[in-house]
Amino acid sequence: MSTSPPHSKVTLAQLGGIKGLMRNPGLVLMTLRKGGYIGTDSLDNHYYEQRKTLNGARPRRWVVYPGIAEPSSIGPEWHSWLHYMSDAPLPDTGRKAWQKPHLPNRTGTPGSYRPAGHDYEGGNRAHASADYQSWTPDL
Repeated sequence: MSTSPPHSKVTLAQLGGIKGLMRNPGLVLMTLRKGGYIGTDSLDNHYYEQRKTLNGARPRRWVVYPGIAEPSSIGPEWHSWLHYMSDAPLPDTGRKAWQKPHLPNRTGTPGSYRPAGHDYEGGNRAHASADYQSWTPDL
């Protein structure tokens, strides 16, 4: 995680250059006009905060993703700052031995979870001892 002094100048290059401007003109123009650069995380997401607010309102905070917008790629260090739980991003103190690395949401991709009986996994699954048995009345 890298941080810079609060509200440092925003450049068009930080926002993806001309390609970024063509891909999302409203976001780029609003960030250039009103945003102050706060920092970048390990996945190259850039975080911004509104430079000026009116009547003591809290400043807006937002993130610009490096490619396709993937909100699940925001780590816990920046999530708390983005949702106003802290005034500064949490320090990245490293991972504990029991922590797994962050994985973005893989729903709808080839890496998504598919149980053994799923059509893409062959459609057949082994029978379990607790499989359903229909009820029949005692006659």
